[in-house]
Amino acid sequence: MGDGGKAVSMFRRNGKGVVASFGPDEVKVLRKVASEIVALMTDGFDHTDPVVERLFPDVYPDLPEDAAEFRLYTESDLKSGKIDQAGAILAKLPDEGPGDVRLDGEEAECWLRAINDARLAMGTRLELTGDTDVSDELDDAVLHDPTSSRVFQLSVYAYLGYLQESLLNAMISVDHR
Repeated sequence: MGDGGKAVSMFRRNGKGVVASFGPDEVKVLRKVASEIVALMTDGFDHTDPVVERLFPDVYPDLPEDAAEFRLYTESDLKSGKIDQAGAILAKLPDEGPGDVRLDGEEAECWLRAINDARLAMGTRLELTGDTDVSDELDDAVLHDPTSSRVFQLSVYAYLGYLQESLLNAMISVDHR
């Protein structure tokens, strides 16, 4: 993202919080990703969707009645939490263009969970597994059609992984004095 398609933002420690500077392309992509998570949790919520299944796995896969009862009592709160987490990204990003994002500990945790949800959703849509080498997938997609939507989606997926790692490392190094 950003300059020449490379990720330019990186979270860094800032007192008890973290900060990152985002380029206009990064802001646009993060806004789109967060908005898609909100839409998935509201308009597009469908238990037969593999992404919904991935984000809301059955707690009791061998006991469908118990799983349904558990879902009845927990799903609404889980959906609200995921919407709030994606909303935390939308609330802190500039409306458009470049800008700095400063997060306190709680906001950083919301961002981390929302980025994770986005990566899980994208990984499911892209049919990635734990064994998938994203760099190899991206190289293969570029060879087949460098202008394909798969190239873009894999690039966003890789960027989100970079951002997630950057945020986690910054959170771990935060001075809690």
